[in-house]
Amino acid sequence: MSGALKEVRNRIKSVQSTQQITKAMKMVSAAKLRRAQDAITQMRPYARKLQEMLSNIVSNGEGDINIKLASQRPVEKVLVIVVTSDRGLCGGYNSNLIKLAKQTIREKYSAQSAKGNAQILPIGKKGYEHFTKNNFKVEDHYWNIFTDLSFEKVQTAAKFAMDAFASGAVDAVELVYSEFKNAATQRFVVEQFLPVPKTEKKEGNKQADFIFEPDKNILIEELMPKILNTQLYKAILDANASEHGARMTAMDKATENANELLKSLKISYNRARQAAITTELTEIVSGAAALQG
Repeated sequence: MSGALKEVRNRIKSVQSTQQITKAMKMVSAAKLRRAQDAITQMRPYARKLQEMLSNIVSNGEGDINIKLASQRPVEKVLVIVVTSDRGLCGGYNSNLIKLAKQTIREKYSAQSAKGNAQILPIGKKGYEHFTKNNFKVEDHYWNIFTDLSFEKVQTAAKFAMDAFASGAVDAVELVYSEFKNAATQRFVVEQFLPVPKTEKKEGNKQADFIFEPDKNILIEELMPKILNTQLYKAILDANASEHGARMTAMDKATENANELLKSLKISYNRARQAAITTELTEIVSGAAALQG
């Protein structure tokens, strides 16, 4: 019985150690989440307005201006930007993003994929490792952006995608990432990055009337890449906040599960200890009775 008691005691110590780690990780993620949430909250209205402006320019300028990054053409080759995290222990966050990216390729670009014309641009170590290991065609220069996240580093990845589209190396660029809602909720989304999507024209809606100064073509040629850089940066800030929220929630749940497991183990330990005491008492009483007899 002492062996059983020792085993339960060891398990209790092990669970307590794990619980301390999960508590610490939850606190670290909560601190990082606050900063990441502030960053995306401040960025989102600016990025949304720029996106609206860009879509309006593309929609209303059709036939009037030559916009390379908005040109629609048959999709022979596709690039999928998949934003995952560098580290795990964040529940189903990474697996859901990878699953969504694969589903998008399977449902939307199966013909291109069959010809080897579907390329992945992973941002985040987990996505890079998965797609490399599973023999996808991977662009491997931008996966470590999160090691030192900055607008300049994101800009290099956005420029790669824009140059590939402008040169005809790819005909469409899709963006798969997690949109931050709150600490416990993330929305996994697929957005068309290139060609620049147009706004849907609805009856009764007035067209935006833009005044361009200096020249319309020169201004749009300069403005469009800057807006697209901002859009990718916004998506990566969303993903950064989502990751910390997912990890904080996962570690909170793990801590709760450890509490439940500790309760169960302590009950098992007490039962085993009582059984051992009862056995010892029985042996003592039996021994005393034998001596008296």
